[in-house]
Amino acid sequence: MSLAPKPPTPTMPTPPAGTAIPPRPPQMGGQMGGPMGNPMGNPQGPMPGAPTMPTPRPAAPERRTLVVGRGISLQGTVADAERLVVEGTVESQMIQATELSISQTGVFKGEVQVEDAEIAGTFDGTLTARGQLVIRGTGRVIGVARCRRLMVEDGGQISGKMEMLGDAQVAPGPAPRAYAEG
Repeated sequence: MSLAPKPPTPTMPTPPAGTAIPPRPPQMGGQMGGPMGNPMGNPQGPMPGAPTMPTPRPAAPERRTLVVGRGISLQGTVADAERLVVEGTVESQMIQATELSISQTGVFKGEVQVEDAEIAGTFDGTLTARGQLVIRGTGRVIGVARCRRLMVEDGGQISGKMEMLGDAQVAPGPAPRAYAEG
């Protein structure tokens, strides 16, 4: 056991009180130096052994989603939305989408045709779900509702006309658009 004093460790000098310390420059993805990770700025490529950026993976295709946020009102027609999420208020003549989701704070007034719908807020109008209609415990459907499969949680409400669709009764989806040449 040695009682010899330890050599002092080098430290950075402390600036006087009230002096601003400049922030460190950000480290960008593990790259070193200039272009292509080469500290000398050599455009021929990264230095051997230098960290490189990971190869980006191709992103999964995203569904076209329209979110009408809480406190927002929308009136009119919605086109080409695959998924409609209503947290505010929507009034529309006709909407065709793949999925409709109305949150507890959401209100939808009008007509909609979708594959699947989940209602936790209020729907007032005509709703056609070619697949499944789920009415959550806080959800209310007022008017006409058509669907192939129905699930109503305890507390969910339906006021109006309810129609169960069979295979032959399912309303067709949006017709393909035809373009004339010329």
